[in-house]
Amino acid sequence: MIATETGRTTHSVSSSSQASAKILIADDQPDVREALRMLLKGEGYRTEAVANPAAVLNAIELQDFDVLLIDLNYARDTTSGEEGLDLLSRIQAMDSTLPVVVMTAWGSIEVAVEAMRRGARDFVQKPWENSRLLSILRTQVELSRAIRHSQRLEAENRLLRAQGMPTFIAESPQMQPVLQLIARIGPSDANVLITGEHGTGKEVVAQQLHRLSHRSQRPLVTVNTGGLPEGIFESELFGHVKGAFTDAKTDRVGRFELAHGGTLFLDEIANVPLSQQAKLLRVLETGELQRVGSSKTQHADVRVVSATNANLRDEVSGGRFREDLLFRLNTVEIHLPPLRERREDIPLLTNHFLRQYAQRYRKQVTGFDMAATQALLEHGWPGNVRELDHAVERAVLMAQDQSIRVSDLGLRSRTEGSQRLEDMSLEQVEAFLIKKALGRYSGNVSQAADALGLSRSALYRRIEKYGL
Repeated sequence: MIATETGRTTHSVSSSSQASAKILIADDQPDVREALRMLLKGEGYRTEAVANPAAVLNAIELQDFDVLLIDLNYARDTTSGEEGLDLLSRIQAMDSTLPVVVMTAWGSIEVAVEAMRRGARDFVQKPWENSRLLSILRTQVELSRAIRHSQRLEAENRLLRAQGMPTFIAESPQMQPVLQLIARIGPSDANVLITGEHGTGKEVVAQQLHRLSHRSQRPLVTVNTGGLPEGIFESELFGHVKGAFTDAKTDRVGRFELAHGGTLFLDEIANVPLSQQAKLLRVLETGELQRVGSSKTQHADVRVVSATNANLRDEVSGGRFREDLLFRLNTVEIHLPPLRERREDIPLLTNHFLRQYAQRYRKQVTGFDMAATQALLEHGWPGNVRELDHAVERAVLMAQDQSIRVSDLGLRSRTEGSQRLEDMSLEQVEAFLIKKALGRYSGNVSQAADALGLSRSALYRRIEKYGL
């Protein structure tokens, strides 16, 4: 039983949600802080008590709280409530989801209305009634957690679950060691580096590893690190707080936080700017991160799977990639052979893509004629499985009867490279020059982009457009 200041009594009601809830108390009177601390401790709450507005702002910068219980009047101004109202506005600017309950011994309707207008969730006048205060706090804890949970789910659904998992098709002898390695390391928490040419299916392998792991019920978050401008790299991976920079209008959850408990897939890892690699390494080593603009340390429990078409050891030798980061990423390395080295899989892949696109475009296409099948088997497939996927999609759209013909595939002949530039369309010239640049720099997107006078993200968009 807990006696209230009005003489009435209320039964202590404790729950698991209250036991883990943390409340920040702010009041300039030590006896008030102690009375509130003892009351809330008896209800199973964890508390921290501070004496002034500056200490409030510092506390919420460094820690997470479920509710703030703050006085409106401090030593500088003991009657008007202005000091507390200013503090309330600053709290709302820092975190609008954080519920604040305000108290004052000089309560009035005008002050209460102003506090609510500035974002307070409820209002308590001193001396408080314990039962009402505890009821307000229980409600605000539950509401706060519901709002934050909803926001997190919304972010996950928008970013992580927009696309379904593709089917993994591989039966050729060259792929059997890859399948065996995936089966062995999939259930573990080991960091994995997947290597191979563009379009070989590195993201599909990452998805298979996630499916096999104990983290499969948690998110798989994919980040194309090569396509991130350096200026937003930290914000995308680690998140930011409102006001951290000019365009930071609201708090943002980073990809590491979204992947908490699950898997983070860092695609095109070789193209992470050298200036950002140390920050990424620190998070991988410690599991701790800070949002941009915040000094609050957060923990992210993630399994990291990364991928690249570049030779990272050559990148290390050239001073473009940190060796310690490479060691952290490739506890196990999986190399995917190009499609031209696993031609036995071409019929399986083409039939899979055919069924997929025939259904999508509602076409009565059932197969390939002999000449088209032969062309598929003989083509060099510089874009690998991705190029094959695009070729079959085009063929389904172009087909005029139930069988796909060679002309429907639109495959470039081996002698097409000798075609004169003046006879090509603008898009053909662009694709030709990009392919040449990628070949000259062994698939290194950063170096090819520099040679072409493009940003990495702009080059990635063109690679995707032309299926290179």
